[in-house]
Amino acid sequence: MRVHPCHSNHVKERNARDRAAMSNEHIISFYRAVPGTHAPMRADRGALGVLPTSAFQYCEAVTSASAFGWYIFAPISFHLQWDGTDVLWTHDGADAWFPLTSCHFPRFAAHFDKHAPAEIKGYAPPFLTRVSVPGVVQIWSGLFVRTAPDWSLLIRPPANLPRSHCYEPFEGIIETDRRLGPLFTNVRLTATDRPIEFNPDRPLFQVQPLRRETYAEQYLRSFNLIDDLSRLTREDWDAYRETVVKPNEARYRPVGSYAASVRKRARGSKRSEVGDSAEGLFP
Repeated sequence: MRVHPCHSNHVKERNARDRAAMSNEHIISFYRAVPGTHAPMRADRGALGVLPTSAFQYCEAVTSASAFGWYIFAPISFHLQWDGTDVLWTHDGADAWFPLTSCHFPRFAAHFDKHAPAEIKGYAPPFLTRVSVPGVVQIWSGLFVRTAPDWSLLIRPPANLPRSHCYEPFEGIIETDRRLGPLFTNVRLTATDRPIEFNPDRPLFQVQPLRRETYAEQYLRSFNLIDDLSRLTREDWDAYRETVVKPNEARYRPVGSYAASVRKRARGSKRSEVGDSAEGLFP
């Protein structure tokens, strides 16, 4: 069937407009509420330089996980101390320790009320909140967050970065497309014999975007178990041969072949996207 030139041009123009509209949309928007706090930082394939060189060069699984998402930082330098029952806190510039129930950033409540509409004044989010579970503290990053429709955020410890042994971050998934609110994390304090430092120059946690369907119950229930090797099909064994046997049969096995194949596919995908755009924009 021959396509009329006018119709073809119309389709190309519509595709170009659709791509332009998509390019102006963001999966995630961060809002800096506390002045002077670190902006979110794209997570690093080298885990801020702590990955071994061989892992960075050859292990695509580790580098992809490390780079998935954004680092979020504590807004100020502060310390917590837990004795097994009570929590105390202090921050740089303070000359004392304070019992923690719930507190704002220093001078933030007035800053919030200065900018908030009249009906929202007095509702500044707290910086630190001691929750009802012993040793658990909620920490606000100083940011608000919102995601595009059908996108949620996984909040988790920074991937492949060494962690403090004095506290353990929780993980959680928040439907941030349905709310605009504070971006926070919860930590469980584990040390009772020392002050615990939270440094704004080190990532406090990492956020990763998730399409909501990826963790929907209908998909998580959709799994299969082959419970014995005798039940593997010819196709299963052929796939295993390609993955395990053939690379080990070669006299010389290239190091990092998986990483090379993943990166090659990524480059091909990018070239395809550029080609599609050119076709739509330049009929």
